[in-house]
Amino acid sequence: MEGGGKAGYSYGGHHHHQDAKLLKNLSRVEPRRFGLGLVAGFLLVTCAYFSTAKFDAIHIAMISSPVKNAAGFVNASSDGSNQQQLDLDRDALSREGSKAQVLDRDDDEKISSLGPDLGHNASVLEGKKKEETFSRDSGDASVSASTAGRGKEDEVLAKDDDAIVGAVLPPLSSEEPTNSTQDSVLEDEELRVQETAPVATNPSPEKSSNNGSSLSVVPSDPATLPVQQIPPTPEAKDPPAQQIPAVPEAKAPPVQQIPAFPEVKTVAPRKEWKPLCDLWSNRRIDWCELDGDVRVAGANGTVSLVAPPGPADERTFRAESWHIKPYPRKADPNAMRHVRVLTVQSLPAPAASAAAPACTDRHDVPGLVFSDRGYTGNYFHAYTDVILPLFLTAKQYSGEVKLLVSDFQMWWLGKFLPVFKSISNYDLINLDDDRRVHCFRHVQVGLTCHADFSIDPSRAPNGYTMVDFTRFMRATYGLPRDAPFPASGEQRRRPRLMVIARARTRRFVNTDEIVRGAERAGFEVVVSEGEHEVAPFAELANTCDAMLGVHGAGLTNMVFLPTGGVVIQVVPLGGLEFVAGYFRGPSRDMGLRYLEYRITPEESTLIDQYPRDHPIFTDPDGVKSKGWNSLKEAYLDKQDVRLDMKRFRPILKKAIAHLRKNISSNNTTLN
Repeated sequence: MEGGGKAGYSYGGHHHHQDAKLLKNLSRVEPRRFGLGLVAGFLLVTCAYFSTAKFDAIHIAMISSPVKNAAGFVNASSDGSNQQQLDLDRDALSREGSKAQVLDRDDDEKISSLGPDLGHNASVLEGKKKEETFSRDSGDASVSASTAGRGKEDEVLAKDDDAIVGAVLPPLSSEEPTNSTQDSVLEDEELRVQETAPVATNPSPEKSSNNGSSLSVVPSDPATLPVQQIPPTPEAKDPPAQQIPAVPEAKAPPVQQIPAFPEVKTVAPRKEWKPLCDLWSNRRIDWCELDGDVRVAGANGTVSLVAPPGPADERTFRAESWHIKPYPRKADPNAMRHVRVLTVQSLPAPAASAAAPACTDRHDVPGLVFSDRGYTGNYFHAYTDVILPLFLTAKQYSGEVKLLVSDFQMWWLGKFLPVFKSISNYDLINLDDDRRVHCFRHVQVGLTCHADFSIDPSRAPNGYTMVDFTRFMRATYGLPRDAPFPASGEQRRRPRLMVIARARTRRFVNTDEIVRGAERAGFEVVVSEGEHEVAPFAELANTCDAMLGVHGAGLTNMVFLPTGGVVIQVVPLGGLEFVAGYFRGPSRDMGLRYLEYRITPEESTLIDQYPRDHPIFTDPDGVKSKGWNSLKEAYLDKQDVRLDMKRFRPILKKAIAHLRKNISSNNTTLN
């Protein structure tokens, strides 16, 4: 037992001996020196720690410096990878605590060994663990809750990072862009990124490049690489303007490229077709009106409307053919017997090319086609059948109209040439001998007529009246008097009466007695039979204030009387009151005072030819029932008038009283 106990004592004694020796040695150290040593060691360790941590921060910031392009954009892939690496480092620091120095050195060695594959390796690391993003928009380091333990050290790290980035990558341009330039660059870059960003299974804009490949890393030591040697990344290169396609949603087209309501664009519809000619509405004349491509071939006697190009149907164009005599006596076979027939037709497109005559003369003014045959040899019919309808139809054009005359009679046209010159600024066209083809945009075949020697203002262009017509006639022949009062400088104060002395039929057989009776009533009297030339008789008529005549064409000269004058129509025997209407209504429409005197059988020369009980006296209706020729022969061709001045005197007094009253009122107005 002693041996066992000795051995145990011996071992314990040896250990105790060593401890005692150590204590003896320590006791020899002065406490003051021992404390100073501890403090120095602690300071040494602390300096070593902070020195190592700051070097690691600088080294990491240089590797993770974001590369900015010319527009100022940070490369998303490299920046995202470096940020993730920083997050991983900081996460490790927070978990390991006291092992921060070792981890920083290990991270430094790992990042340096990654080389150009840093972006790819960073992506792999993020796949293992993805934490919060390291944001640098405001230049401050923001770390997630897991890295909050770093505190002040992380803040220093972020500030140093920003400073080094500015030193490594200065701006590529020395000029500061304006706000508008910056906005445009930003917009262009946004468009480029949107159009070129790849589609990945796990999209991550922070770690994917624009072309889908990994990015190279800028070396960590900026001193070894001049700025101008840094190759621009594909994202940092500004593409040419033409390579940046516009986004339709963000860019409005130019104003001129925006059509106004294209879907409601309308085309003027063609007029609905109406017959070319009207044979029913006017009892006096058939007339036609053509608008479009109208071609008048006088030698062929055709007036053709050619269909416009393009499709047409029965609603807009029809083939028609009419035979027209353009003279306003269609119900009178005798009047129409020598009037030329004209063919008025419309030619559809298929037949137009072969049937339509080619134009030789084109006119920019309307054309009027009419005939001067019929009864135009009669002075009254010349006015009521041609001159008045011509005024009614063409005056509205103020001279800009072409007159195309069928059945051309030079003697007659020459007689009224001043009228045609007043109506049209152009020469007359003789359709009968003209071999040309005249083309117009508007043509009327046949003149507009309302009634014999009359105008209906409600249907007339511009509301023309018979007063307008008389003014036109006076202006045509240059007549000065428009009212029945003495002209300036005249010494005459007695109204003037014109007595129309017919040469063959319906003559006044007691003209001298009529003159004396009119003078006793207060008139100054002139007697005229009339002449072939219109102008001299028109001038004489205009000097008069009143006109007296037996029913006949001579009374047509009332158109030259001044407005307010007097017309006295003597109606022969034979129930001719109806023919008196040719002047009764028109004279009133002209603004004249109309007076009518119907003779007795004793004032007719028929009393010298037939017995008092002859049917000519007793049954005038029976004579008329046999037709116009019978009436004309019995009452118009064989009858003259012998006025009973005692019976006729009251008519003269009415006329003079009207004129004196009219003259007095006009003088008062002038004074």
